[in-house]
This record gives sequence, structure tokens and C-alpha cells, in this order.
Amino acid sequence: MRNLYLLLTVIAIFSCTDKPADLVISGTIEDLKKGSLYLEKFQDTTMVIIDSVYFNGDNTFKFERDLAEPEVLFLRLNKSKSDNNALAIFADKGEIVVNSNLKNFVFDAKVTGSEQQKVLEEYLKIMSRFNDKNLDLIQEQLQKASEDSTYIMNYDKQYSKLVTNKYLYTINFAINHKNSEVSPYLALTEIPDVNIKYLDTIYQVLTPKIRKSKYGVKLKETLDELKRNHN
Repeated sequence: MRNLYLLLTVIAIFSCTDKPADLVISGTIEDLKKGSLYLEKFQDTTMVIIDSVYFNGDNTFKFERDLAEPEVLFLRLNKSKSDNNALAIFADKGEIVVNSNLKNFVFDAKVTGSEQQKVLEEYLKIMSRFNDKNLDLIQEQLQKASEDSTYIMNYDKQYSKLVTNKYLYTINFAINHKNSEVSPYLALTEIPDVNIKYLDTIYQVLTPKIRKSKYGVKLKETLDELKRNHN
């Protein structure tokens, strides 16, 4: 009986050890010969490295992690501190494939395997149009400001309208995707300084499952703190 107990214990230990990872992120970075790729996450208010891969001739990579629930992770090339070099991935349990290239690692990246990622990319696609419009306004300002003293006032009005439209779009997008973890994430990261009532509106429409998610709980904590400070 003792030997049988020991055998079962050993089997249990190996079964736990062989448990596959909840999350697998793999892919290829075209034209990359040497360098490092870092997997990062926000912990409190600091970005921390949770895994890394060093490339030396082979441009494929694979990260295997345990993931309790959907969460935004970042892939960053060569530990650059530039946000333009960090690719946001809304990770979920299962396999995620990321294919890109060295020259335009973030902008050319194709990410498949995560439903939350699809929702996030839908949002980012529209945001890129707002950003392009902002760049057009800046360029126009540089060209006309020296010629027309009243243009600065017009620019300020146009810029304020653009910012307002971005906020309104984000609010509507979050409300319309109440059953996705992306909704509270956007509320926390894209419009944290919006009027409390809008953040509260987003939280109130979230499904019970999303309220209990990582970002749903964080949104509730943020709202509670804002309300305390407001009172």
C-alpha cells in the first residue's frame, strides 16, 4: 500500500509538471538576425520584463506562460524605451501568432488567435485616422501660423474638437463592446481623465463577467477613488 501511495504521488507530480502553458505566443520577425525580444506587462505603474528571447540567426520566437485571465502584454524589440517599438497584444488563453518584420515591427505586425485582439485592433484602426488628422492639423499650423495671426485660434478650436471626437468615439466604442475585456481597458488607458459620469456609464453597462475581469475590477476601483476625491 505504501509503494502504491508513492507511485501515485510521483505520477501526480509529473502530471503537474507536464501541464501545458495557458498561453503560447509564437511567431517570426522577418529580416531580424541578431537582437532581443522582450515580453512585458504593466505591474502597478511600471513596465516589467516577464520573459525574453535572444536571436542569433533564427528569427522565430516562442513564449509560454500561465495566464489567469485576458490581459494586455507587450512585445518590445531590443529593450527600446520608445512606445513606437512596443506591440500591444490582448492576450488570452490559447495560441497567439505574431508575424512582423524588423523595419516596421509594430505597424506591420499581424496578430492572430485572440478575440480581444480583434476588438482592440478595430479600435486602433479608427484611432489611427484621428492621429493622422492631428498630424495634418500640426503641419497646417506650422505652414499658416506665420502668415495668419488668427489661425492659432482656429487651430485651437479644431484641435479641441478633434480631441472631443476621439473621446466620444472611445466612450461609444467601450459601451458597444460591453461584453469584451477591451471595454474597461480602453476606459482606463484612453480616457482616464474623462468626466466621471462617462466612466461610470461604461462600467454600468459591462456584463457581469467583464466586471469581474482584471480591467473591470480596476475600473471599479478607479471609479470609487474618483468619487471619493470628488466628494
